[in-house]
Amino acid sequence: MELYQLEYFLEAARQRNFTRAAAHLHLAQAALSEQIRKLETELGTPLFNRGRRETVLTAAGETLRQHAEALIERADAAKRAVHDLIGLRGGRLTIGAIPSVSACLLPAAIAAFRKLHPLVELALFEGTSEAVAQWVESGRVEFGIVQLPTSSGSFDEHPLFKEPFVALISKSHALAKQKTISLAKLADEPFILYKGRARDTALTACRAAGFEPRIACESSELETIRSLVAAGLGIAILPQLATREPTKGCAVVKLRDNPVERQVALLSRAGHTTSPSAGVFREMLMSHRSV
Repeated sequence: MELYQLEYFLEAARQRNFTRAAAHLHLAQAALSEQIRKLETELGTPLFNRGRRETVLTAAGETLRQHAEALIERADAAKRAVHDLIGLRGGRLTIGAIPSVSACLLPAAIAAFRKLHPLVELALFEGTSEAVAQWVESGRVEFGIVQLPTSSGSFDEHPLFKEPFVALISKSHALAKQKTISLAKLADEPFILYKGRARDTALTACRAAGFEPRIACESSELETIRSLVAAGLGIAILPQLATREPTKGCAVVKLRDNPVERQVALLSRAGHTTSPSAGVFREMLMSHRSV
């Protein structure tokens, strides 16, 4: 049973005459009659009572008409939805990102996208690089923004930017007046660690500098880290992006010779065709990626 056969059937039911229905469909009457015959053969019952002046539905035909109208309506709705998606007049775009990117880089790209395409529903999920990669692999999000390297999985990686880590220090601290500082000079300081891949990067750099950092606190919330640093609880080693906006009570000090850095990339499933909205948003993101 094909959709076009149902369309022919419905037109014949509306016109109550095969000749008029064939004319409306721009078909030969014999072609229309043949398709109705095929439907009746497939269903195993007559669909029309054929009279000289009028052709009316049988009980089976009336039942089919109700279902056929619903199927055609759903097919038309599906076509409209696809056309809306292609034209960015509808649909849903899901994105995953690590917190520093979602808080400091995505807002400008999201605002630009929504201004141009307000009918596309956009959902943002925030998590660690590992979590975001899993969401991409499972299809929960269409693409994700993570700190490399990724966990095992089949991904297409699109580098966005590389950035250094910096020290966030309370303005009341003596080191806050320094323009640059070596990581080794922070060996005796308490540290506030930013959970996720950034935490691992900071720990690795401290150990490479010859010391095991004394951890005062760990948090996955940037605002919490900034507040604790401002309160003098410790020093945070953060991606530069996370310190782009000034924080009251805190100073940003560059680490000498950039001993800590990270690569941020956009992930999508390997071999997966992204939606038009995802493609457009990715281009916007690339244009807003400077840190």
